[in-house]
Amino acid sequence: MTFDFKKEFKEFYLPRAKPEIVNVPKANYIAVRGKGNPNEEDGSYQKAVGILYAVAYTLKMSYKTDYKIDGFFEYVVPPLEGFWWQDGIDGVDYSDKSSFNWISVIRLPDFITQENFNWAVETASKKKKIDCSSAEFLTINEGLCIQIMHIGSYDDEPVSVKLMDDYLNENGYANDMNQSRLHHEIYLSDPRKIEPEKWKTVIRHPIKKI
Repeated sequence: MTFDFKKEFKEFYLPRAKPEIVNVPKANYIAVRGKGNPNEEDGSYQKAVGILYAVAYTLKMSYKTDYKIDGFFEYVVPPLEGFWWQDGIDGVDYSDKSSFNWISVIRLPDFITQENFNWAVETASKKKKIDCSSAEFLTINEGLCIQIMHIGSYDDEPVSVKLMDDYLNENGYANDMNQSRLHHEIYLSDPRKIEPEKWKTVIRHPIKKI
């Protein structure tokens, strides 16, 4: 049976539509960093997403090539995720998307090593005829966080963020966002196929106990 991260780790990918606190373990990702409006047509963000999927599917389909990965098992490529921040802004200003810094990521199975990753970057670059050298093997340890399932447009996320902030204030926690702990989104819907009011996005913020 094909391994599916969303089904095996429901507590991290399928939260309820109300705030909940989780302790997120360390995980490895394919990552591409950038800056600017993610909605810019053929912009740096959209190109980054193309690179992520090229490397991700090269690794996923490696078992059909001569390159063998130790401990490999078949799996579903996890959903696209993103870490977001803006210089000099506490939280997120959704009205100024051009000032976004981002790290766009796709989670990797634990059996993927740096060596396997390097092979996939080189192979994807040749096969897809795109430069995948901006992709990096990134380990992230999120730790204590609050999260919620946001249903609706990305521009409506402040409504869900306020629910999270209110929950923190009522339960003795505070946001702990800084240069290494960032606003995190996990995209569970394909915006090309689903109406914005039905989009499902996990919003996750790092927190600390007061």
